[in-house]
Amino acid sequence: MSILKDLPELLEAGVISHDTAERIEHYYRGKSSSSSNRLLMLYGLLGSILIGLGLILIIAHNWDEMSRMTKNGIALAPLILGQIMCIYTLIKKEFSQTWRECVSTFLFFSIGACLSLISQIYHLPGDAHTFVFLWMILSFPIIYLMRSSMVSLLYVIGITYYGCEGYAYHHTSQPYTYWLLLIPMLPHYYQLCKKRALSNFTTFHHWVIPISISIVLGTFAARQEEWMYVAYFVLFGVFYLIGENHLFKGRKIKANGYRVIGALGTMVLLFISSSDWFWSSLMKKTFILKDVLFSPEFITLIVLTGIAKLLLFKHLKKTKIKEVQPTAFLFLPFIATFILGIFTPFAQILINLYIFIIGIQTIRLGARRNHLGLLNYGLMIIVALVVLRFVDSHIDFVIRGILFVLTGIGFFATNLWMLKKRKTNE
Repeated sequence: MSILKDLPELLEAGVISHDTAERIEHYYRGKSSSSSNRLLMLYGLLGSILIGLGLILIIAHNWDEMSRMTKNGIALAPLILGQIMCIYTLIKKEFSQTWRECVSTFLFFSIGACLSLISQIYHLPGDAHTFVFLWMILSFPIIYLMRSSMVSLLYVIGITYYGCEGYAYHHTSQPYTYWLLLIPMLPHYYQLCKKRALSNFTTFHHWVIPISISIVLGTFAARQEEWMYVAYFVLFGVFYLIGENHLFKGRKIKANGYRVIGALGTMVLLFISSSDWFWSSLMKKTFILKDVLFSPEFITLIVLTGIAKLLLFKHLKKTKIKEVQPTAFLFLPFIATFILGIFTPFAQILINLYIFIIGIQTIRLGARRNHLGLLNYGLMIIVALVVLRFVDSHIDFVIRGILFVLTGIGFFATNLWMLKKRKTNE
């Protein structure tokens, strides 16, 4: 690095002391080493995956010509090799994260390959979801024995696939089994957040886990699907409140998957419910109170609402009222608005009002923080609302065109004002 090259010159000129020079050199050497370790781990993980896939292709090409004994040996060989490598790593390379992650990933895929090959050799009955379930169950101990975050991510992806069985067949146990499989992994995630908060693996977990939950939650839908819409709205509120936790304070937006998914999910659902067709179809639906109260959708909604209220209470205790964003508590008025929408189309007006308030509040926040990204996000919310309402209404095309021009001018003028403000502050 150029700063390390300049150290002798700075020492000779008396700009810095020898102690300061040593601390600077130690800092940048450590930073370079950390970057090298990350690259080594990445290449190691890719290598483990590619080796596994390559072996599978080679074996598949000659599979039919092999005896059953040979096939059994080939099926078990990667599994045994993976276990030997893990034992070696625990004894000799326990503190090497690169070794732990690479051999754990290899063992994870070896388990899947072994299960698949043995099933094929002996023609064992079963479907893809049973196979994935067994694979995840057998792979789960690797997460804690090897302290492997890569296997943890692969495990979440695997149980997500398994949980999606509920979309194909209602009244199956997969949605509930998914939670039983996810919960035991959470202590590892908690330790990641506590001890390695800035790790890339932790950041990936911040995205993969909320995406997984969002995908599988819909499998609880049965006969009261409309209430699942509200449950999703509350879920995104939960994600947003988690993203407001002190754990993410000062972190870049790309490292806060909960907040991004929560905010975007909330806005998408608001825009969907801002249209007339949504409420007109809801008003045509006949709801029987007993069926609603005991439906899995409504029970899911109650559980999520309890979690969201608890998170909101903690958030309000640590945050000034004027700094609380509407997205953090919007799930409460939305529930009331949804119930109101069953009886009257007035709910549509309220939804459009919520969108407008969020847009204005986001613009104000962007201006106060001098953040162009937030400012333009708020402007995009307002523009999207205007566009959707133009599509719904019967306003003359000339008037629509004029309003679009005015909106574009406002967009340009606001960004220009922000840039001038930045230059003035400089």
